[in-house]
Amino acid sequence: MTPATLIGRARPLVRTLVVAALAASAVIATTTAAEAATPTATFVKTSDWGSGWEGKYTVTNGGTTTLASWSVAFDLPSGTSISSSWDAQRSQSGNRYTFSNLSWNGNLAPGASVSFGFIGTGSGSPGNCTLNGAACGGGTDPQPGAPGVPGNVRVSGTTNTSISVAWNASSGTVTGYRVYEGTAVRATVTGTSATISGLATCTSKSYTVAAYNANGESAKSTPVTGTTTGCTNPDPGGPLPKHFLTGYWHNFDNPAVELRLRDVPAEYDLVAVAFGEATSTPGQVTFGIDPGLSAALGGYSDADFRADVATVKSRGKKVILSVGGEAGRVAVNDAASANNFASSVRGIIQSYGFDGVDIDLENGLNPQWMGQALRTLQAPFGSNFIITMAPQTIDMQSTAGSYFALALNIRDILTVVHTQFYNSGSMLGCDQMAAYGQGSVNFLTALACIQLENGLRPDQVALGLPAGPGAAGGGIVAPSVVTNALDCLARGTNCGSFRPPRTYPGIRGAMTWSINWDVSNGNAFARTVRPHLNTLP
Repeated sequence: MTPATLIGRARPLVRTLVVAALAASAVIATTTAAEAATPTATFVKTSDWGSGWEGKYTVTNGGTTTLASWSVAFDLPSGTSISSSWDAQRSQSGNRYTFSNLSWNGNLAPGASVSFGFIGTGSGSPGNCTLNGAACGGGTDPQPGAPGVPGNVRVSGTTNTSISVAWNASSGTVTGYRVYEGTAVRATVTGTSATISGLATCTSKSYTVAAYNANGESAKSTPVTGTTTGCTNPDPGGPLPKHFLTGYWHNFDNPAVELRLRDVPAEYDLVAVAFGEATSTPGQVTFGIDPGLSAALGGYSDADFRADVATVKSRGKKVILSVGGEAGRVAVNDAASANNFASSVRGIIQSYGFDGVDIDLENGLNPQWMGQALRTLQAPFGSNFIITMAPQTIDMQSTAGSYFALALNIRDILTVVHTQFYNSGSMLGCDQMAAYGQGSVNFLTALACIQLENGLRPDQVALGLPAGPGAAGGGIVAPSVVTNALDCLARGTNCGSFRPPRTYPGIRGAMTWSINWDVSNGNAFARTVRPHLNTLP
């Protein structure tokens, strides 16, 4: 047999091996792609305050066909439980929790995602997660021989300037652990805990942990978020009255009377400072005394305003920051902008001493991400933190509307919704029988009834009206119309032709746009409505 013969006979074998190798590669590539292109559920602690935390799962359809429904299940360790949740149906068997889609968020097209959230008590984190019975996925494969992923990463302590995290030991051979903030390593330790120092007071940070040895590094753990202490209690003077009056204070100059904050009339229980405004960073809010207002008042500085906030609060009143307004362009449409909103508003609250926040976004909002932002903002301050909303009338016509959906999603932390019952024209009420004209008792009671009969508690509903001429383009009423509407809702008296299906003695009160316009019109609104609130049940 000649060499030529050997070579000639070898070629088909080589060709066969190459083809086989390519086929094997194709199989491996196809398998890897198929494994990657599957639905996943990823978890993050969006906030952690030591004794509890807020968590969020995001279900993503990484496949090529529509996902008709989803169900995420996981275990929580002993001593950790879930107290409330939103955007999913929750069930529990022992320490295993299952969250299934609602009627409106189960259908996910390829590439689409949806999130649900919950409040956890205790220090544990979810484990053994499944999505529709399969592993939740969403992680990355470790390098060969690298340790396992650290488990049960948790915030173990906080101070004014530090956050401590701890975790369960990884499987395999472990040289040490790296604690990451994003892609930056903040600590490298050999034990199962670390403290990150040098942080600002009342600041939230998210961390992941990875184990490493000579062979490489594990995948990163589930993120955990902690907040340093030092957040000022926003409500040292106690809760708001059972029935209260809210007014907006102008941080700008217009034809209404300009006022220093300390000159707000005593009738107002809650003062909403208008407005916090958008920056070029999505979700971020900024606030400072308007130069035009400062000039109109003969010089009014940020320091003067801070002192006035303290003065008003010393009188037993509450002061909150209103975000948005008619021209407001604050947009919270994803996780990053939600974090920007929470972080920036928290900083403003700490700087000025506000008691909470008002959402007055008249150009639309995303209920999922704004809800997450508000929960992250509220968590370090606790239950006394005030959250109000000032939707337009059209925004509260249906629970399918974004504003109404937001109110229902956060009703466990929501203080009150004072809808702007003006500049509206005619609208349907809860009876769906007639279009009631604005500026009447019928309009106020029939439209408030929509909220009262569709998920909001009476103490979460208030009537928002203009203070008088100049304050709005339509819907201006005499203060007696407001008191009659409150009587109708609370007692069933002084109603118009529309009568609510029941009474709501807990109806929270009234709001006016604005304090400045009320002062311009002789304080008739506050001096009529506030004393009347004391007569309600």
